[in-house]
Formats: sequence, C-alpha cells, structure tokens
Amino acid sequence: MKRTIIKTGVVCLGLAGILAGHSVSRAGAAAPAAIQAKAQAVEVKIDNFSFSPQELTVAAGTKVSWVNRDDIPHTVTSTTDKFKSKALDTDDQFSFTFDAPGTYEYFCSIHPKMTGKVIVK
Repeated sequence: MKRTIIKTGVVCLGLAGILAGHSVSRAGAAAPAAIQAKAQAVEVKIDNFSFSPQELTVAAGTKVSWVNRDDIPHTVTSTTDKFKSKALDTDDQFSFTFDAPGTYEYFCSIHPKMTGKVIVK
C-alpha cells in the first residue's frame, strides 16, 4: 500500500509539473510587456568614484539598484528630483523602479563629478 501511495504521489507531482509548465508558458506569452518588464532588476555598482555602468538602457518597469562597493559614502541623486538616496555606506544599496520612458541623469551629491544616466525605453 505504501508503495502505491509513493508512486501515485510521483505521478501527481509529475502531472502537476507538466500542467504548471503549460500554464506558465501560456501566462508568459499572454502577459502584457509592462508586467514582464517589472520582473527585471539591474544593478549599478558604485566603486572607485564612479557608477558602473555609467549609462544604462532598460525597459519601462525595471528596478535599478545601486550598490556602494567603495570604502566611502556616496549618494544617487536625480538631476530632476525624481529620486534621491541617503548617503550610502559600504555595501548599502538604493533602488528605484523606472516606470516611465525617458532619460534620467543622476550624480553623487557628495562628489558631483560622479555622474550616470538611465535611459528607459
């Protein structure tokens, strides 16, 4: 009896996996582009007094995270006041989701020569 239960469980799990695979495929194909784009995440590294990459192109709905890998504090500040981080110490991070297309320039308010740009399509 125990053997039958284990086999049945495996068959059920296998069938569930197959059905889940089909429903995920269909949902992925039918999902609007905006919903798919929101699942994306991109990281910008802050190190050696620079943002890397300095220029980034992403889809609308993308979450961008800046991570400070430098040994001194930095900020991420939009030139148009759309976003502004606190001073980020080593390994701190700041995130912003870019929902609208456009070009977003930013800089470090502590070190204004540090600049970057996010282009949202």
